[in-house]
Amino acid sequence: MSDDAPRPAPPQTPLPRGATARRRIRRFHERHAETPHGRRLRRLALAALGVVFGDIGTSPLYALKECFSPAYGLAPTPDAVLGVLSLIVWALILVVSVKYVAFVLELDNRGEGGTLALLALILQSHRGPGAAGRRTVFVLLALFGTALLYGEGIITPAISVLGAVEGLEIAAPGLHGWIVPIAVVILGALFLFQHRGTAGVGAVFGPAMAVWFVTIGALGAAELVRDPRVLVALNPAYAVGFFLDHGVAGALILGAVVLVVTGVEALYADLGHFGRRPIRLTWFGVVLPALLLNYFGQGALLLRMPEAVQNPFFLLAPAAFLYPLVVIATVAAVVASQALISGAFSITQQAVALRYWPRVTIVHTSRAEFGQIYVPEVNTALMIGCLALVVTFGSASALAAAYGIAVTGTMTITTTLFYAIARHRWGWSRLQAGALAGAFLVVDLAFLGATLVKVDDGGWVPLALAGGVFLLMTTWKRGTDLVGGILARQSRPLDACIEQVVRDNVPRVPGTAVFLTPDVGGAPPVLLYHLRHNKALHEHVIILSVLATEVPEMPDAERVETKTLPEGFHQVRAWYGFMEEPDVQAVVQACCDLGLAGAEEETTYYLGRARLLPTGPTRMARWRKRLFALMARNAASAPDFFGLPPHRVVELGARLEF
Repeated sequence: MSDDAPRPAPPQTPLPRGATARRRIRRFHERHAETPHGRRLRRLALAALGVVFGDIGTSPLYALKECFSPAYGLAPTPDAVLGVLSLIVWALILVVSVKYVAFVLELDNRGEGGTLALLALILQSHRGPGAAGRRTVFVLLALFGTALLYGEGIITPAISVLGAVEGLEIAAPGLHGWIVPIAVVILGALFLFQHRGTAGVGAVFGPAMAVWFVTIGALGAAELVRDPRVLVALNPAYAVGFFLDHGVAGALILGAVVLVVTGVEALYADLGHFGRRPIRLTWFGVVLPALLLNYFGQGALLLRMPEAVQNPFFLLAPAAFLYPLVVIATVAAVVASQALISGAFSITQQAVALRYWPRVTIVHTSRAEFGQIYVPEVNTALMIGCLALVVTFGSASALAAAYGIAVTGTMTITTTLFYAIARHRWGWSRLQAGALAGAFLVVDLAFLGATLVKVDDGGWVPLALAGGVFLLMTTWKRGTDLVGGILARQSRPLDACIEQVVRDNVPRVPGTAVFLTPDVGGAPPVLLYHLRHNKALHEHVIILSVLATEVPEMPDAERVETKTLPEGFHQVRAWYGFMEEPDVQAVVQACCDLGLAGAEEETTYYLGRARLLPTGPTRMARWRKRLFALMARNAASAPDFFGLPPHRVVELGARLEF
C-alpha cells in the first residue's frame, strides 16, 4: 500500500541528504554536455544511429512495396511512381525534419522526452480548479498515446523481421513456406535473451546500423545513377498532381506512405539519452540522405522495370549480394526491434513512477548504465503478442494496416499536446500555437484518416491493444487514488499517536522501525496495527513516504525532507522523478547519517498489505474495482520493488473495502 497515494507538491524547504548516502539513480544523458562536440558528439551520434533510428531506418524494406500493394489498385506507371516518391520525400521532410526534429524535440521535461514526459509537463502546467477539465482531457490523450506505443512495440518486431526475412523469397522462391517459421525463431530468440540485457548487443547497435545505412544508400545510389530522372519527385507538384489524378484512391495511399515515418516517436522518446544535437546531426547527416537515396533508387528501378514491384528493395541488389543483404537486413530489423522493446521497458518504469501502472519487477542488466533494464512481465506480454501477430498475419504487407494506425494515432496526439505546452509553457498566443499545430494536424489527420479505413484489415489490432492498456492504466490510477483517500481517513494525527505512546507507557526496544506509507499526513494504519497487536515500539521510528514527482529526476539536495518529532519519531518524505527507481535503503542510510536514527543493520521495515474488497461505497464501477483488485494482487511485492532486505521486512495484513 505504500506506493498508492496521490502526489503532493514538491517540498519547499528540503533537507539535504547525508554525504555518505548511497545513490543508485543515474541518468544517462547527465554525463554528457548539453551541446556535446568532438569525440563525445561522434560517439553519441553513432549510438543514436542504432537506438533512435532503427525503426525508421528499416522502413525501406516494405514501405514503397506496400504503396503498390494490390489492395490499393495502383499500377507502377511512371506518373504513379513519381507521385508516390514525392509523397514519401515530403512526408520525411514535413513530419520528421520539420515537426519532430525542428519543433517537438524542443519540448523536454528537464531533458527527457516521450509521451509520458509530455504528460508530466501537462500535469505541471494545468493546475488549479479552473484547469481541471482541460487537464483531464490532455491526461487521457497522453495515456492513450502511451498505450498506442505499446501496440507499436508489439507490431514493430513482427513487421521488421518479416520484411527482412521475406528477402529469401527473392533469392530462393522455394523458401516461401519457411518465412514465418524463421521469423518466429528469430523473434523468439530475441525475447528469450532479453534477460541478459542490451549491454553487449548495444555496443554493436550503432556500427550495425551504420553498415545498414551505408548499404541501403549505396544500393539506391547505384540505381539512381542509371536513371536520375526520378529526382524530379523532389518537386511537391508531383505529389499534388498525384492527388488530383487519383482522387480518393490517391488520398488512401497515404495509409501506406505513412510507413516511411514509422518510429518517428523514438526521436523524441530518446531525447534524454542523447540530446538534441546528436539526434539532429545523425538525422540530417546520415539517416535522411540514406533513406532518400534508397527510396529514389527503388523508384528508379520501378521506372526501368515495373515488375520489380513485388519487392523493389531486395531487387535493387545484384543476385550475388542477395543473401548477404538478407543477413544485414535481419540484423537491422533485430536492432529496430530491440529499440522498441527496450522503449516499452522504459515506458513501463515511468508509468509505475507516475502511478499509472502497478509495481513490476525491474531488473537492472548493466552495472554501468541505469537505463538498461529488463521487465519480465512486459517482455512476456510483448513476446506472446508479437509471435501471435507473425503467425496470424504471416507477412509484412498484411501487418502494414495495423502498423499505420498505431503510428498516426500517436503522431496526432503528440501534436495536440504540443499545442497545449506551447500555449502554457512557452507563452505562445493562441494564433501562434494554433497555426503551427493546425498545420501539423492537417498532415497528421490526413495520414490518420487514410489508415482508419483499414480497421477491418488489421487496423483493429493496435486499437484493441491500446484500448486494453488504456483501461488498465486509468483503472489503476483511479483505484490508487481511492485507496489513498481511504488510508488518509483511517490514519490518526501523528501528535495524538505519540501522546498515546507516552500515556500508555508503550515499551521501547532498541533499533529503528521504518513504516512505509502513502503521504497521508498522519500516523499510518500499519503503525496503528503494529501498536495494537505487538504493544511495543522501537526506540527510533521513521514514518517514510516515497513520493513521485512530475520531473524526470529530483536533485540530490531536494531528495529527502525530514521532520523531527518527540519520542524518537521522525517524519521523512523521499522524492523521486519518473525516470528514477526508489531506493528506500539509501534514504534510511541518509537518515542515519543525519543522526535521525540508529544503525542500518538494526533497522526493521514495516509495510501494510491490504486485501482489497470491491464492496465499499466509493464511486467506481464494481467490475473496475474487481479489475483493480486483480492488478493489485498480481503487482510485484513492495519489498522487492523498494529493494528491501527480506530478512528485515515485516508485512501486516488488513481487509480494505473500497
